[in-house]
Amino acid sequence: MKFFKYIVIILLISGINSCNTEKKEVQMKRKTIDYIKKDIVIAHRGSTYWTPEETEPAYRWARNIGADYLELDVQLTKDGYLVAFHDNDLLRTTNVSEVFPENKKPIIDDFTLAELRTLDVGSWFNKKNPDRAKKSFSKLTILTLEDVIKIAEGYRIKRINGIPVRKNNSALYQYKKDKNDNGNRPGIYVETKHPKRNIEEVLAKTLTTLGWNINVSPKEIYTTKGTVSIANTNARVILQSFSPESIVQLDKQLPNIPKCFLLWKPDFKGDVKENYKKAIAHGIKYNVQIIGSSIAGKPNNYDELTEKWMVDLAHNAEMIVHPYTFDTKEQFTKYAKLVDGVFTNRADLALEYFNRNPISPTKVLNNLGYK
Repeated sequence: MKFFKYIVIILLISGINSCNTEKKEVQMKRKTIDYIKKDIVIAHRGSTYWTPEETEPAYRWARNIGADYLELDVQLTKDGYLVAFHDNDLLRTTNVSEVFPENKKPIIDDFTLAELRTLDVGSWFNKKNPDRAKKSFSKLTILTLEDVIKIAEGYRIKRINGIPVRKNNSALYQYKKDKNDNGNRPGIYVETKHPKRNIEEVLAKTLTTLGWNINVSPKEIYTTKGTVSIANTNARVILQSFSPESIVQLDKQLPNIPKCFLLWKPDFKGDVKENYKKAIAHGIKYNVQIIGSSIAGKPNNYDELTEKWMVDLAHNAEMIVHPYTFDTKEQFTKYAKLVDGVFTNRADLALEYFNRNPISPTKVLNNLGYK
């Protein structure tokens, strides 16, 4: 009889422990998704409209105008540094063909950080957009992940006579407090491409070193009441990728950090609805909380992946939706109330739509000293 009693007690305890484990897993899932604010403004590449993308002016502008997140793509240099750069090759937004004319197919992997720092990543913007050109956009240099994080923390690159000051003759830069910083402390929204050279592992180590990995002794980032303060929360970093393989590695290297699975219709093979369901299932399996879908309309004319039934699929799976890329008032009117946050090249328009009263985008640039 006593033996039977013990068996019952053990089974009861096992059942309670099993329930507690399941409950804890559910709480962790909810906790991670609950880190993320509603109606967030994600400054896509800082801005591609007002400034050269993924440059110091782009991220200082996005920070000061009041964006919640500075969005960037990370890629590995030949010598293992993470740089903020969208394209795989360097032709579209640099003068690489002038500086390294012998390299006919110049990609990030081929160059050290020191070599990349010799490139001009701003002058192309002035040529393409004469109405928004500024003399101070010429001779801008490629940023590292650390550079973007320091901007989010209220710093800027230290310069003497306009030239960045290096750390101990390395390719790394020194920083100084940005005298024109207005106190906003945005998070960073980091995109990895296809997994190669263990980029997700390097990203995890870099975020840890910089105090931005919430799993390992995250640094306290001081904030001011009434300003953006996401940098001092558990949602200071959101990770994103179009690559299913990279999503798997991000979950392995950076658990408990919010993740976004980006969707691109040309990657879909066959029925759209079934592909959407498969993407959501993959996301759930690897602890993704966000679906990043494309929206239709000018100027990008992407395929439509943010119809109401698509958003409902994500919401019914207890995921949220951050579509890309909002660039017109018409797009905000059509989609913004349906979703939970927006990638935008026009953070000024997004803040205006959400009644967050941004100051003039050109005034922000002028206040930052870009003439």
